[in-house]
Amino acid sequence: MFDQLRRPLGLAATTLLCLAMSGLAHAHPHGWIDLRMRLVVDDEGRLTGLHQSWRMDPFYSLVVLEELGQAGGDDGLEAALDQLGSEIRDNLVPYGYYTELYSGDQKQAFDAVNDYTVLERGGRIEFIFLLPLSEPQPLAGQTLRYQVFDPTYYIEMVHEEEERVPAEDALLVGGELACETRIHQPSPDPELVMRAAMLDVDDEAEPGLGRHFAETGEVTCR
Repeated sequence: MFDQLRRPLGLAATTLLCLAMSGLAHAHPHGWIDLRMRLVVDDEGRLTGLHQSWRMDPFYSLVVLEELGQAGGDDGLEAALDQLGSEIRDNLVPYGYYTELYSGDQKQAFDAVNDYTVLERGGRIEFIFLLPLSEPQPLAGQTLRYQVFDPTYYIEMVHEEEERVPAEDALLVGGELACETRIHQPSPDPELVMRAAMLDVDDEAEPGLGRHFAETGEVTCR
C-alpha cells in the first residue's frame, strides 16, 4: 500500500522511507495505519456509505510531511496536503479503496469517492473519506461484515486501539437503529505468517495476502 500512497511524493521521500526501514526489510508488513470506521445511515435506516479515517504511522507521516514541506513552495503545507489527498484517492481507485463489505453473503459495490481530505494531526497524516455504496442497504435484521486491508500486506491496517483494545470510536453506527458492533482479530494460517515474514521490502507479495491478516468489523442491527 505504501507504493500507492507514496508514489506522488518523489524520489527523496521514497529513498528516505526505504533507508529508514532497512531494519524491517525482512518481513511484511513495513508500516501500519490506524483505522476508524463509521457507518453512515439515512433516515430510512439504510446504510449509504462508510466514513473512514486512516492515520498513517508516525515515521511514514514524518517522511511525507518533510517532503511536502520542501515541495509546498508559496502555497504552503495545506495546499500540498490537498494535492496529496487527490493522489491517494486516485491511486486507491483500482484497488476498491482497500475495502470489502458484505451484507450477509452479498458483496456490496461502491461508487467513486468525492468527499475526502488529508490533515496533519499530532504529527501524523490522516486521510479521511466517505466511501458511498452504489445501492443503499437496509440494516434492520441484517449482519454486515467488512475488511479494510492492503492486498500486498506491505502495510498493516488495524482499528484504532486504546490499551490494546479497540477504541470506542473505532467502529460506530450512525442513525437510531439498535446495533451491536464487534471487531474480530485475524487468525492467519502459520504458513502464511511464515511467507509474509520472508518477504523483503522490495518483494512482491502474492495477490490477496493482506486479506488473511485483516481484522473484520461486524455490525448486527435489530
